[in-house]
Amino acid sequence: MLDLYKHSIANQFDATLCTINTCIARCPDSAWDEPVVNLAFNQAAFHTLFFADYYLGHDEESLRNQPFHIDNPQIFRDYEELVDRKQVLMYDKPSLKAYLQHCRTKAAEVLAAETFETLQAPCGFRRKDFSRAELHVTN
Repeated sequence: MLDLYKHSIANQFDATLCTINTCIARCPDSAWDEPVVNLAFNQAAFHTLFFADYYLGHDEESLRNQPFHIDNPQIFRDYEELVDRKQVLMYDKPSLKAYLQHCRTKAAEVLAAETFETLQAPCGFRRKDFSRAELHVTN
């Protein structure tokens, strides 16, 4: 059952990231900075990737210490996604494509490493009162 769960969740992450990749690739330059509900398209795409990355981590503190984040300070700048304010930073297409690849690799590695015990354990995020297995489903 563990292998079935991990395989299913990995497939869902891959399908979702493929969809986001298609949206990023097909977004015309004229729409890149235009609103999608309350954010510009590029901000909405970043927001989606950011929280996929965040919740693939083991806790709230692990996000900033990843090599991809350390090597790309121009993408993350002040981590405004973690602050309760309207997002103002904008993102270019190459940065979002690189971030998407990071999320794809991280999802595959994190899910492959999960065990029955880690999936049963609390998710590690203060605002989420459920297991790591449910966190992956929610993410």
